[in-house]
Amino acid sequence: MLLSATAPIVRAADAVNDLLKQGDTYDKKFDPTVALQFYESAEKLQPDNATVQVRISREYRYLLSDASAKAEKIRLGRLALAHAEKAAALAPNDPEAQIAVGITYGKMLPYLPSKEQVEATPRIKASVDRTLALNPRSDTAWHILGRWNRVLADVSSVKRALAGVVYGKLPKGSNEEAARCLEKAVAINPNRLMHYIELGRVYAQMGRKDDARRCINKGLEMPNEEKDDPETKARGRETLKTVN
Repeated sequence: MLLSATAPIVRAADAVNDLLKQGDTYDKKFDPTVALQFYESAEKLQPDNATVQVRISREYRYLLSDASAKAEKIRLGRLALAHAEKAAALAPNDPEAQIAVGITYGKMLPYLPSKEQVEATPRIKASVDRTLALNPRSDTAWHILGRWNRVLADVSSVKRALAGVVYGKLPKGSNEEAARCLEKAVAINPNRLMHYIELGRVYAQMGRKDDARRCINKGLEMPNEEKDDPETKARGRETLKTVN
């Protein structure tokens, strides 16, 4: 009797795992449209599966990167965020689910209105803090925290004051803290080119031109292995122009 009662649940779990594996195959090929079809089929079977929600969020972020129109980027970003936030709520002790929120806000940030940019800033930090509390060796979380500090350190006092008056207080960041976080990310996982290039951008912002060139060139020499690597390299090349 017990076996017959649990059999449908077991079958659904097996089907979801199979769909995730198929989706992962296309995810590795950087084909988010097809990967999403498998992940969304898995979601129909298990809508409260945090792993499924994380994967769906990731593919919508990839589609955001590929989109050309700002409005479409924002639409896809909001879809990615909805799934990331659902994953985080479903799995409060899963660092991958927690960091999905911060990653998604980070991808959306350049395209959001100013008010939403200000509102998103502390949410990114909260996502990172939750992730690092669960997994202090999350190189992704350290990377995001480094970028968070670099961006905020570059906000002028005039813009900061204006944001405070119009939208609410904007957190502060520092280049020194940004460098520390990104150096930590490199130490944890030296095989991701984004860590080197972002660290180089921080060094450039600090006026450490030799260190900036060294780190950025290191990242540029590494092969593309992640969806955003070409975009990251393009940012690195732009920064190199300012320190050569």
